[in-house]
Amino acid sequence: MSDKKIPIANTDMSDDEFDIRDYLRLDLFPHFMCPGCGHGIAMRALLWAIHEEGIDKDKLAIVTGIGCSGRVGAYIDANTYHTTHGRPLPFATGLKLARPDLHVIVVTGDGDCLAIGGNHLIHACRRNLDITCLMLNNETYGMTGGQVSPTTSDDRFTTTTPAGNFEPAFDPCSLATGAGATFVGRELTLQCPSLKNLIREGMSHTGFSFIEVLSDCTEIYGRKNDLGESAEMIMGQKSAYRSENYGFQHNETFQPGTINTGILHKDDRPEYGETLHARRQVKS
Repeated sequence: MSDKKIPIANTDMSDDEFDIRDYLRLDLFPHFMCPGCGHGIAMRALLWAIHEEGIDKDKLAIVTGIGCSGRVGAYIDANTYHTTHGRPLPFATGLKLARPDLHVIVVTGDGDCLAIGGNHLIHACRRNLDITCLMLNNETYGMTGGQVSPTTSDDRFTTTTPAGNFEPAFDPCSLATGAGATFVGRELTLQCPSLKNLIREGMSHTGFSFIEVLSDCTEIYGRKNDLGESAEMIMGQKSAYRSENYGFQHNETFQPGTINTGILHKDDRPEYGETLHARRQVKS
């Protein structure tokens, strides 16, 4: 396993101009997300990547769990599946095994994916089924009142840490790499074009792709921690995500005051679905 950042190569864009409205269920607007929520930027980057990859919407399946991130799928004009809390990855596993022709993308949150769904994440990484998992990390349970999550930074105030958080935060990308994911990356919502390119790389990779998206919860987490309005919060991503605040250990790959972004780990090993179907054919 490598901790070094792998640069993302420039890829050719689609000849058709991207219009996000072509990929949205406009009849469901106005949307659920709070003003300034980073999840909207993440959804735009995802749809932009889908457009540039030329994926047919009839061949696209978006699976979501419970939480603010779980509402993203409701607005996407494709095959969408809203599941129970922490369970989007096992639902997506069954879907991909039954329909290997589909592009299956999971959109989940830090609580949904790392707390109640942490066991499912570990085994999805281990199996290496061809699924792309976007974990939108806003460091809190935004939809249910702003409780502490597995990624809440040190000393941050939440409804369940009124004196400040003192639990160490997960490094989701290290967890995914250690569990066996063959593509692991991280990007900020501040860098939407870079995030779009990273998602494209993840979707084109054969195997389990895990992408952590550092997002902002403006109305609950931001207010409680006096982080300013939405514009201040997203610009603050340039300096706010520091390794000492995010539970990381310093090493030679970190720059002062930053964390690694881009492709953090990539390797090749047998994809679970192909192996399973091949063994079934041999037995039959």
